[in-house]
Amino acid sequence: MDGDSLSIAAEIPPFLISIWEWLKLDWLWILRALVEISALAVGIYYIFTFLQRSRGWPVVLGFLILIGITTLIALLELQVLRWMLQQLFLFTTVAILIIFQPELRRLLAELGNLPIFSSDEDSPLDVDAVVQATDQLARQRTGGIIAIERAVDIHQETGSGVLVDCALTSEMLNSIFFPNSPMHDGGVVVRGDRIMYAACIFPLTRRIDINNTLGTRHRAAIGLSEETDAIVVLVSEETGDIAYCHNGALHRQVSLKQLKDFLNDQLKSDTPTEKPASTPLQRLRDSVRAVLDLIEKKLRPDPR
Repeated sequence: MDGDSLSIAAEIPPFLISIWEWLKLDWLWILRALVEISALAVGIYYIFTFLQRSRGWPVVLGFLILIGITTLIALLELQVLRWMLQQLFLFTTVAILIIFQPELRRLLAELGNLPIFSSDEDSPLDVDAVVQATDQLARQRTGGIIAIERAVDIHQETGSGVLVDCALTSEMLNSIFFPNSPMHDGGVVVRGDRIMYAACIFPLTRRIDINNTLGTRHRAAIGLSEETDAIVVLVSEETGDIAYCHNGALHRQVSLKQLKDFLNDQLKSDTPTEKPASTPLQRLRDSVRAVLDLIEKKLRPDPR
């Protein structure tokens, strides 16, 4: 019987034996490896795409060049230079936390805005009031910059501004930006349905790849959206053009409808209606959908 089995096994083509050995592999281990490789590939690609649109991208290129030099030195077995670079890399983690602090803070703020961490008790933003005020400012060619606060406290980051804490209305916004108003020079911080601060000085962007024709107001809008997760709406004093800025991306010469649609989409602040309270499962489902949308926006940025 054993001899017959051996003779039958000897007659089996080698490729069938290879297929049988392949089927007997540990597929659970292979599946784990595929999941880990896929997660690392997506994560690295997402991080590089996220940093490529930030002011920290030149630093990333510098680190990559330094890693390449270190690899070359290791291949050439240059012991002294290798030791010096190893000592330099000891401070890499601290340097990354310091250099990329704004980007890390903005990324964590975006994750904190996911529906699973939010409640239904937040005061909604009156989008119509912001759009109406923007329309009036544009018609009068009065410059203005409105920062809509989200998860990151703008006043704590900028440390400037005059406390107003009044209801958000288009009339109030227009009175603040009126040229003879004592608080017209600066930006306004809106939190929920309240105007919290006026005459705020926002940080200017340090990017060198932006248009040289952009003025201080536009550079301040880009800088604030780089430092925080705020949405910044601004009106040009010279042309009356409307623009908005989010995540360091400036969208110029937008219409009122485009502005309203964007605010409603980002803040989910359509006209309030009676809706049942969302369940934790629904918030988890919305969070997964929001993460997928966030990754898609980072990998395929708006060309405007």
